[in-house]
Amino acid sequence: MPTNVIMPRLGESIVEGTVTKWLKQEGETIQEMEALLEVNTDKVDAEIPSPAGGTLLKILVPEGTTVNAGVVLAVIGQPGESTEMIGSSPALTQAAAPAVTGQSIPVRREMGFISPVVAKLAHEHDLDLALVKGTGEGGRITKKDVLAYLESRPGLPISQPAAWETPGDGELFRPPELQFAGGVPGRAAPAAPEKPPTPPQPIPIPYPSVSNPTEHRGALPGDTLRPLSPTRLTIARRMTASQQTVPQVTTFMEADLHFVLRHREANKAAFERDGVHLTFSAYFAAACVAALKAFPEVNSTWSDAGQVLHRVINIGVAVSLGEEGLIVPVMRDADGLSLLGIARAINDLAERSRAHRLRPDEVTGSTFTITNHGISNSLFATPIINQPNCAILGVGAIQKRPVVIEDAIAIRPMVYLGLTFDHRILDGALADGFLAKVVEVLEYWI
Repeated sequence: MPTNVIMPRLGESIVEGTVTKWLKQEGETIQEMEALLEVNTDKVDAEIPSPAGGTLLKILVPEGTTVNAGVVLAVIGQPGESTEMIGSSPALTQAAAPAVTGQSIPVRREMGFISPVVAKLAHEHDLDLALVKGTGEGGRITKKDVLAYLESRPGLPISQPAAWETPGDGELFRPPELQFAGGVPGRAAPAAPEKPPTPPQPIPIPYPSVSNPTEHRGALPGDTLRPLSPTRLTIARRMTASQQTVPQVTTFMEADLHFVLRHREANKAAFERDGVHLTFSAYFAAACVAALKAFPEVNSTWSDAGQVLHRVINIGVAVSLGEEGLIVPVMRDADGLSLLGIARAINDLAERSRAHRLRPDEVTGSTFTITNHGISNSLFATPIINQPNCAILGVGAIQKRPVVIEDAIAIRPMVYLGLTFDHRILDGALADGFLAKVVEVLEYWI
């Protein structure tokens, strides 16, 4: 029986993705759990494993197409089988189970989404997932649930999945008998109707022909059209939405980094021995953590019902990918990290961002953002808020300049800091107080 390959839902807030590359072509064979295609979602590339072994009978969504989670992307089966999509299969209800002395065998139930690591464990251990009690959201079966159940069976070895095979918080696919049902996590597929349902249709990204300049604004005969990447499209969509929905104001201050430079020179060798490159970004992030503790209103999100004050401090750190654009991986629980821990986290996130090895859940959940536009020698900038944050700090280039200190002129390493904030949440005095705290921490670094 053919198996549908569906567009995954790779995170709670991620509802669509773009097929960037098919790793197998029609007619080629593929093993279960072997990488089948690459998907770009929320500026992160992810490999999608095959939900079954067999032959790739039909590719339904071409490369470069953006579709919603749940759309059927391809069909896998045996040569000669019909490529007609399966659609929704009947939900599992009750099934006979062999009696086991002293043990109650639960009947089959609607299990909702099954992650790839859970599906692989069940396949490797010939495990009926209906026997496993799910402790995840909505009763979803997690990897821990499966491992706990397997450990309860005496005398059977358990193979642990490799770390890189375990997804973040997202769901990649269901087994064929539990096909996607309407894009709602935790909901099992409805019973099959008499006629196969019409599957959701792919949403193509239109690229106008360069041969007709009138089709795109500002184009002239002979111009070259460079198609927009999924990352660039995501950036454009987010930045436009942020500017259109949030009243944004930017305030500027400058900081003397004399003591920061002194501390860095004295400690960077020790950090290197621990395998960590001590960058200035770590100091800016640490200063922001201290300021967010002093001004918790800045660590918040706007809601029509009220201001949402976040308990955790998750710092988004913008990383340039060159022509590909910008990505903002998130350093979680930054308030619990030392300067060494912050520097190590920033090193790791930046390295994996440029290598395209971030997980989708590592670019969501920030409560405040830092962007270092000074890396390209920019002195001032008015960064756009990374929603749903209410503020973003822009860091300019560090330059030695003459400044007046106690009525004397001195040469000091100075930097301009710009804080763009949501004026619905923060007023100028509060935003200036926060930025002044950042400056204070940097200028009196011990």
